[in-house]
Amino acid sequence: MRRDTFLKSLAALAAAGALPLSARAAANVKMMIPANPGGGWDTTGRALGRALQDAKVADSVNFENKGGAAGALGLAQFVNANKGDPNALMVMGAVMLGGIITGKPPVSLSQATPIARLTSEYNVFVLPANSPFKTMADVVAQLKKDPGSVKWGGGSRGSTEHIAAAMIARDVGVDPAKINYVAFRGGGEAVAAILGGNVTVGGSGYSEFAEHIAAGKMKPIAVTSGARLKGVNVPTLKEQGINVEIGNWRGVYGAPNLSEAQRKQVTDMVLAAVKTKAWQEALEKNNWTPAVLAGPAFEKFVDDEFASLRATMVKSGMV
Repeated sequence: MRRDTFLKSLAALAAAGALPLSARAAANVKMMIPANPGGGWDTTGRALGRALQDAKVADSVNFENKGGAAGALGLAQFVNANKGDPNALMVMGAVMLGGIITGKPPVSLSQATPIARLTSEYNVFVLPANSPFKTMADVVAQLKKDPGSVKWGGGSRGSTEHIAAAMIARDVGVDPAKINYVAFRGGGEAVAAILGGNVTVGGSGYSEFAEHIAAGKMKPIAVTSGARLKGVNVPTLKEQGINVEIGNWRGVYGAPNLSEAQRKQVTDMVLAAVKTKAWQEALEKNNWTPAVLAGPAFEKFVDDEFASLRATMVKSGMV
């Protein structure tokens, strides 16, 4: 085969996504983070970006933060701007599903391409260091006395901490519709509100509050897991007589209208990234539980999660 013919054939295979990773030029990845800087999606997206480069499947990764509406604003921008682009990725997770259920945005997650679930994580509820309350029992007592006086701070409406707050209210005999939930567009804003004492109790993934807990600036009072988190001496809600358990997870989607070959190419890139040292270090640093699930199994998981979250939110009076 003539050299020019060979090179044209190679280029055609690369364009179709049919070459093995080792034979392709590394990509210039565009990473959509549909939240403001400082939160769990931001941390996940940037960690994945470093891992893609560590795996040598990306030459560069450009990040774009677009917060608002539980990720729906970023989702809309991602869907509209990246059709058929195998180098475009978007971080997402349980929060986006909850936001879509409550907000009913004009765009649908089904317009993008499911690639993989990456991690799971449970939430922690914290008090500002100078709070007059000391325990979740104190918060619940005040909630029963005057539901509106307890300001719950966390991610967007429909986030796992929002759902957890409604579930707590329901379990202790308070109308979930009466909870006073303050939604923030990103983890950085929520942290600032808690540190400033502008909310009564804050909720988020443990990794987002860990440094402030360690510094004594936040007091952890409960985790939403079924058992205590490894290396974290914080009681579960169930230990405290509140029958609530809810987890969070994060994943990544590709652009709309990818061919099957392109979808496999993107999936292979992500699966290569989660095997790197950079990704393993991110898991350990952030106390994330690896929960990799790709392909049709991930697509089915998302569909099942939509149904499960909707049922939970209806039961808790949120929908």
